[in-house]
Amino acid sequence: MQVQIQALLTGGAGEREKRREEGGIEVAKSQIFDGTSAKVRGFILACKLYIRMKMKGESVEGQVQWMLSYIQEGLADV
Repeated sequence: MQVQIQALLTGGAGEREKRREEGGIEVAKSQIFDGTSAKVRGFILACKLYIRMKMKGESVEGQVQWMLSYIQEGLADV
């Protein structure tokens, strides 16, 4: 999550101005979840934030599919 915050903070002033003109806010996507129990909460929070801000018009199925795309391949079989 710190990497995501840092990525947002390092965006240049020009990029921030462009986002304001476009009317959108940039939201960091979640990192690939590797199954580590210490990372579950951060992963879920990052996904919820992204879905609320960027995927409002998507179906629940589409939102779930997007979230599943960030789960490490080996975990999907569990």
